[in-house]
Amino acid sequence: MKVLKFGGTSVASAASIKQTVSILGAARSSSDKICVVVSALSGVTDHLIAAGIAAAEGRGTDYLALLKTIEEIHLLEAGALFPLSNQSVILSRIKQLLNELDLIVEGVYTLGELSARSQDRIMAFGEILSSTIISHYMASSQMPHEWADSRLLIKTNFNYGNGIVDAVITNLNISKKFNASAQLLWVLPGFVASAPDNSTTTLGRGGSDYTAALIAAACNAEELQIWTDVSGMMTADPRLCVNAKVVPHITYQEAMELSHFGAKVIYPPTIQPVMNLDIPIRIKNTFAPDDLGTLIERTSRNDENIVCGLSSMSKMSILLLEGSGMIGIPGFSKRLFDTLSKEKINVILITQSSSEHSICVAIDEKNSIAANAAVNEEFSNEILLGKLIPLQIENDLSIIALVGDEMKSHPGISGKMFSALGRNGINIRAIAQGSSEKNISAVIRSKDVKKAINVLHEVFFESTKIQVNLFIIGVGNVGSKLLNQLDKQSAFLHAQLRTQVRVVGLANSKTMLLNEDGIDLASWQEKLGAGNKMEIEKFIEFITEKNLRNSIFVDNTASSEVPLHYSSLLKKSVSVVACNKVAASSDITTYNNLKKLASEYNTSFLFETNVGAGLPVIGTLNDLLNSGDEITKIQAVLSGTLTFVFNNYDGTKPFYEVVKQAQDEGYTEPDPRIDLSGIDVMRKILILARESGLQINIDEIANNGFLPESCMNGDVNNFYEELKKHEEHFKKIYKEASEKNCRLKFVAQLESGKASVGLQHIDNSHDLYHLYGKDNVVLFYTKRYSEQPLVIKGAGAGAEVTASGIFADIMRAAKGSHK
Repeated sequence: MKVLKFGGTSVASAASIKQTVSILGAARSSSDKICVVVSALSGVTDHLIAAGIAAAEGRGTDYLALLKTIEEIHLLEAGALFPLSNQSVILSRIKQLLNELDLIVEGVYTLGELSARSQDRIMAFGEILSSTIISHYMASSQMPHEWADSRLLIKTNFNYGNGIVDAVITNLNISKKFNASAQLLWVLPGFVASAPDNSTTTLGRGGSDYTAALIAAACNAEELQIWTDVSGMMTADPRLCVNAKVVPHITYQEAMELSHFGAKVIYPPTIQPVMNLDIPIRIKNTFAPDDLGTLIERTSRNDENIVCGLSSMSKMSILLLEGSGMIGIPGFSKRLFDTLSKEKINVILITQSSSEHSICVAIDEKNSIAANAAVNEEFSNEILLGKLIPLQIENDLSIIALVGDEMKSHPGISGKMFSALGRNGINIRAIAQGSSEKNISAVIRSKDVKKAINVLHEVFFESTKIQVNLFIIGVGNVGSKLLNQLDKQSAFLHAQLRTQVRVVGLANSKTMLLNEDGIDLASWQEKLGAGNKMEIEKFIEFITEKNLRNSIFVDNTASSEVPLHYSSLLKKSVSVVACNKVAASSDITTYNNLKKLASEYNTSFLFETNVGAGLPVIGTLNDLLNSGDEITKIQAVLSGTLTFVFNNYDGTKPFYEVVKQAQDEGYTEPDPRIDLSGIDVMRKILILARESGLQINIDEIANNGFLPESCMNGDVNNFYEELKKHEEHFKKIYKEASEKNCRLKFVAQLESGKASVGLQHIDNSHDLYHLYGKDNVVLFYTKRYSEQPLVIKGAGAGAEVTASGIFADIMRAAKGSHK
């Protein structure tokens, strides 16, 4: 015998009822006997409860309207199921039941009181009506069966208004009735049963599932099937995690743990009756009956993952009772739990410090006010004497749970869990792990739940695949090249590195585009052009509010305002990748603070392109230091712009034209004076000095510039006019170097704790001599590289190579967020 239970969505409409009956037709061929348990039509129970309450409160119009809605729902479905010529019998039966309901609700209205007994009687009509309609439809479809009243089969030892099923159920010869009968198919209403006085009661939350489980246990069924609108128990709530997948096999204990913590596919009481008899439970999808679903048994066949699933409970509160007066004094815990028990407040999670200084429990948020009053009253004397602090309550919390039978035999699971949460800035308020080690639960802020579920799902179910969310400000030459590279490389990253990089935010100086689901990079220009007005505060607010996992903020601007927000982002565990040099070359206090925040919040602050565009200069420097080497001297040509200018200027072509060419080809900053004045090079050697361990500011760097002072006045147009006026000055500089068979290089140097930049004559024996085009070169002299320096050389300017450097930093940050 098999017992099949169909939930509210499975009988929500005429189409779904037809699908359900079709499934029953197929099931008859695979089992000798079938018992079918059905829920009320979707939403009907809520309407019934609301009608009873409205009647008790004297809201006559409201309860009559609700009863009318209930009538319309059932008559509509009956009308869609049966041809007009066959409707009279079922419509008459529906009307008869509804008239009975009307009389009961009218009695509640007259008395102005809704007793628990009346409430249960009213709620029972949902399942009675739905099972009656389905039974009549099966009869009209020539499917032999018998309708059986669950109230005559199941009797409880409790009365009415039970919130959950927590009492022993007494069956009335269920097995004898079904096994002795020649009938092969029965239809029963779920949820309903008889109280000790033989009146109607209900089985509480998940009552229809429980009805099916009791029938299965009483008849020692071959299998209990729960038919719903999903294809089984999922690794996570699919509403929170789009990558959630069906768990093919799971144990009774694992199912109980997941269902207790919010997985609504099955309720804990349903499992108990069949678990004792080793009757398997199968979760199936009414609307995809060919899907295998989830099989729940004594032992799991799931060998893929140590963790079987993630679950969560929302609207939780933490109660914290603490004080030195608790230490060494027995009975405090008992008094706390007794007080909560008297208020009928269920404790969901418990943790106590080993010092006995505090006890922390999690409860349903709706009970927090009552708990506060009761606990403070119980411990009023201790609070008055200063032995205890008044009860502390924290709301807006949720519990996330990691579940798996095999976790107990695999060390490091909790460390993996908490590390993943920590890397994404998810603070844990309390932790609990049962002695069975099948469940690790953590209390977190409710706004972090979606992020936490997705982070943990990646770690435990998609360990080779991560999602990275980018927020990019600055889409000019460098930014547009970066977006192009991201678009072209997307398939490779996904296939080879199992990484999905999504651009979620884009902005320029005028507009911004924000889309939590990702921006299509094939059409970003048009969409950004039609975006909202750019407001940096709102852009940052979006990042923090959406709280997406593995978030990376990319600053491609030269703005001094944008870096002001780096610290707030790092504090939210959002990695920062900066092409912008302002932050890393700002006051040493700011630089140190940003580095400290990145370390403290376990995130990344990366700015490789600040020094050598796409060249691995900072990364190499860090590798040298991390491996124990010591820097003795750095010599470098760090301006692709100045390299280009002095490689192309020989006095035959005006200096200003060479500079203009460099700007037109994208080698300079928007204001070329930043490059030619040496300020940009000063920033770069400053950054290298700081990364080497020196605590210096930019005003401590000597700048032996070559530009006449007048060139620094006015705007960029004035700058070019001044260059024209001083052509002889530049020719003289070139001639002096040429006469010595030297080349002009703007060199940055760090030695003995001192940094300087300036134009130098470089002869052909020097490593800096052979530098062409827009190339940069860095020479690291160290204890290990004392005679011949470690040389890094290559293109040090240009949008394409700079974008590739930013891309590399993004991937470093992504890797760091998923260690």
